[in-house]
Amino acid sequence: MAFQLNDHWAWDSWLADDGEQYHLFFLRASRALQDPQRRHYRASIGHAVSTDLQEWSLLPDALVAADGPAWDDLATWTGCTVQGEDGRWHLFYTGVSRAEDGLQQRIGQAVSDDLVTWTRWDRPPLEADPHWYEKLGEGTWPDEAWRDPFVFWDEDTALWHMLVTARSNDGDPAGRAVVGHAVSTDLDDWEVRPPLSAPAGFGEMEVIQSRMVDGQPVLIFSCLPEFAPGVDAPRVPTGTWIAPGGSLLGPWKLEESAEFYLEGIYAAQLVQKRDGEWVLFGFQNGGFTGEIAGPTPLKELTGGAPLFGAAGRQ
Repeated sequence: MAFQLNDHWAWDSWLADDGEQYHLFFLRASRALQDPQRRHYRASIGHAVSTDLQEWSLLPDALVAADGPAWDDLATWTGCTVQGEDGRWHLFYTGVSRAEDGLQQRIGQAVSDDLVTWTRWDRPPLEADPHWYEKLGEGTWPDEAWRDPFVFWDEDTALWHMLVTARSNDGDPAGRAVVGHAVSTDLDDWEVRPPLSAPAGFGEMEVIQSRMVDGQPVLIFSCLPEFAPGVDAPRVPTGTWIAPGGSLLGPWKLEESAEFYLEGIYAAQLVQKRDGEWVLFGFQNGGFTGEIAGPTPLKELTGGAPLFGAAGRQ
């Protein structure tokens, strides 16, 4: 069953599981704007809960734009939600400011003890390091890509890792998208590191995730057709891509990315339910409707075949 609101559009989303309920965090903006293209700089982060990923109960918004002047005083964008060892929840999110007309992206966090009431973490946001990443004003791209954080704990390195959709500061300007990377020991202090991939022709990547599915590390991300390599003009791809890697930290072979077919869905999320089943969901973008599609079992999309290799560039 699709998740939809009568008075707001909903689009990018992500899940957190507290063991009893699934928590859906999503971008939302008022339908009173009339033109959906205006939603991006009016976005806040909504919140709903469900026990079955089908029927949802709406809760108060998690975050809205900060009072200015601030690095996130224009809009709050896509992120992820994880629980620390102390039980506290951390919501990492993208923010843009009025000072740069929304063109420079940064990553910050808010914390909560109950997943409902969130407090912004009073520290400077994480920014792209010019040693490795393209910065605003270099003349190669309209904005500075440093968004959509995906955070997970890695036992082998004993570190929290953050994957970020970013752009390299080197290579063909039309295809500089890379998997940005930062690490932390405690979810509070972060160190930006070199990217985990090399440019492979994608202009930008969005809503990135690293997952281990049936023993295969895969990177799932979105890219609009006009920014993706090897797409024939008459055919409209879904915008969802999957790349293989050596581990959850790559290195990711973006040049071997496979286009994954899910009708009309963008910003796809790959989630494992408590019973072990993998499902895929995202928002309806084959004609934007402002609703999030219900989860589709992964096995229905692959026919039971291994995730990577089940589909490829056509």
